[in-house]
Amino acid sequence: MSSTEPRVVHRDAQLLVVEKPSGLATTAPDSGDCLVRRVERLDPDAPRLHPTSRLDAGVSGLLTFARTKEATEALAAARRSGDYGRLYLGLAQGVPSAREGRWEYGVGIDPADSRKRLADVGKASKTAATRYRVAEVAADMSLLELRPETGRTHQLRVHAQAAGFPLLGDRSYGGPARVVLPDGRVISVRRVMLHCAALCLPNVAEGGMLCLEAPVPEDFQRVWSALGGAESALLLKPGAGARPRP
Repeated sequence: MSSTEPRVVHRDAQLLVVEKPSGLATTAPDSGDCLVRRVERLDPDAPRLHPTSRLDAGVSGLLTFARTKEATEALAAARRSGDYGRLYLGLAQGVPSAREGRWEYGVGIDPADSRKRLADVGKASKTAATRYRVAEVAADMSLLELRPETGRTHQLRVHAQAAGFPLLGDRSYGGPARVVLPDGRVISVRRVMLHCAALCLPNVAEGGMLCLEAPVPEDFQRVWSALGGAESALLLKPGAGARPRP
């Protein structure tokens, strides 16, 4: 379990946005350690604290909590209308032939393991779509910009696997835990290389849109640099943020 505390990125009367470290689950079914309980200690005066999305334990990045019932309802409506944008950065095995596109695979529960998900499992699956773009390539690995249009459990990880480009470190979905470079060097990948780097959602308190960014953490930078990737590629380019498309 991660010992790193979540970092408060934004707080107002309606919303609290934090940067979640990898290794920490968003919620826990018992009294165990999780992001929600740590956030409750960070914001003890909030009328309520409702996570408006989930990040898997191995995933890092931005996550929004609604501090009021009004905010909960407003962000739920924004998700339904497509006005809740998120941008993830992921390191994937291989390079898609089309440098940008849209993955559309239904996502459903794996009948062999209810903790996992499968792509296109017939009537049991739910529609899901992800826009992707190859930002850079290093050592035949891709730095992907991923923008989920839906919010299914494990969606980005399942879609990357189904497309043939599993995320590095994602053992549950075919991603390698180690990469051997042509010169024989071995790169160990200790967690899923996926980070929620930006979001853009309604500013419930003041109107308009609230757009925020979080740089990739050190472990993500380390793997990308070991692959030979330029550090500058990890910086979001102008116009590459999470603002929803009109």
